[in-house]
Amino acid sequence: MKFLSDFLPVALFFGSYLITHDMFLATKVLVAATALLFAWTWFKHRKVDAMQWINLVLSVVLGAATVISHNDLFIIWKFTVLYWLMAIALLVSDFMGKNGLKLLMGEQIQLPQAIWRKLAYAWAVFFVSMGALNLYVAFNFSREIWLSFKLFGSLGLMVVFVIAQSLFLSKYIEEKK
Repeated sequence: MKFLSDFLPVALFFGSYLITHDMFLATKVLVAATALLFAWTWFKHRKVDAMQWINLVLSVVLGAATVISHNDLFIIWKFTVLYWLMAIALLVSDFMGKNGLKLLMGEQIQLPQAIWRKLAYAWAVFFVSMGALNLYVAFNFSREIWLSFKLFGSLGLMVVFVIAQSLFLSKYIEEKK
């Protein structure tokens, strides 16, 4: 559910652009939706994870830079920076001896340490690739295509990656009896 709610601001960003064809208004919608989702999460759970903080800060800072400078490259870079920060977080946590994915999912799934490490590296590579792909699409195609990729392409690639991960992990998961 959290995964889908994280895409809500992007969907509203996309929708507002489709309706108005105004990237700067769409950016304001993205910032507002991100802030409201952050506030809702805080009031509901009384905590917000680090990536939500980072997403909020990037959205506000780069969204403001986009609107003030009237340059949409800031908001385009926001998505790449977020992907790359997630990859860095996974790699740094592993380097420090704390697997970030295991910390997040260790209660739900039991895996050998070597598999947790492979999983973390796979996600790090995925996030680096998604950041690079975001820039490739943004700089080689129209804004409409980039926005469609941002909503549908990145979501679709994430779903495909999660399914591939699930198939890989299925041989390591034991059913509870």
